[in-house]
Amino acid sequence: MARDFAIKFYNSKQWKKCRETYKQSVNGLCERCLKDGKYVPGDEVHHKVWLTHDNINNPDITLSFKNLELLCATCHSIEHNRIEKEVVREGLMFNSNGELVESNP
Repeated sequence: MARDFAIKFYNSKQWKKCRETYKQSVNGLCERCLKDGKYVPGDEVHHKVWLTHDNINNPDITLSFKNLELLCATCHSIEHNRIEKEVVREGLMFNSNGELVESNP
């Protein structure tokens, strides 16, 4: 969710056009998952340098492709510390009893 000071920016025509153009430029895939060989659709255009009161009016920060990254909802949440990173290695998971089991038995 956008912080109060950034709502006007995120509703602007300039941002909406930039966001859509950027998504197309990276073929709509999460740039972090893609590095891991996963083809996950990206949902969020993330600012690498987070927007602040001081830089919200700087187009080199807000609208520059160099400062953007397309992320899936999971990677975006990890970036903003809304969820923890996976603690289980690939091929393992916790079952409903909290036991560690193979995810593809």
